[in-house]
Amino acid sequence: MISLLCRLLFLTCLILPLHAEEKVKNRGFRQKDAEFNKYHNCVQGPMGTPGREGNPGSNGIPGTPGIPGHDGVKGEKGECVSEVFEEPWRPNYKQCAWNSLNYGIDLGKIADCTFTKLRTDSALRVLFTGSLRLKCKTACCQRWYFTFNGAECNGPLPIESIIYLDQGSPELNSTINIHRTSSVEGLCEGIKAGLVDVAIWVGTCADYPRGDASTGWNSVSRVIIEELPK
Repeated sequence: MISLLCRLLFLTCLILPLHAEEKVKNRGFRQKDAEFNKYHNCVQGPMGTPGREGNPGSNGIPGTPGIPGHDGVKGEKGECVSEVFEEPWRPNYKQCAWNSLNYGIDLGKIADCTFTKLRTDSALRVLFTGSLRLKCKTACCQRWYFTFNGAECNGPLPIESIIYLDQGSPELNSTINIHRTSSVEGLCEGIKAGLVDVAIWVGTCADYPRGDASTGWNSVSRVIIEELPK
């Protein structure tokens, strides 16, 4: 019995100092935490200046293709246009000449010249040059004009020249015989492509009597025909 009490007493002497030492340690830790909170709990300062923008990032990975859309509404039927390639324009002209026609008729065709027209949408330029004369004892008028395949030009108007003589007076002698080189010239449109018979004629003027006409006396007469683009 005495031995058991001795053992208990010995154990109590060992445990009590260890328990007291643990309490002292815990008290020391709490004291240190209080001191740390006292001296290290700082007030928050003002916000700093925002930093600069960073460099742009690299492109991302392309996304997957989307779903194909539905077919659109059917459009209206278009017009069929045929492309026309025109050939480059090339000169086309002709000259007919006569030496000393000495044609003394007052009504009728004087001379003609056949021409090949290449295009329908072109115009013909015609020129007659030669000596013309008109004489009469009373007032008279003669007209020199062109025809195309037997008809005068109507695109836009006839091509003509006239000579008119007054009855004059005894002092001036109205029957004087003067031959002068003259011309008849103009453009005619609306003539189809192909062979064209171009002729120079002499006739009377409206409302005036005819006189004594002469064409191409003692000189060269010529008709020049040229096809021109419109």
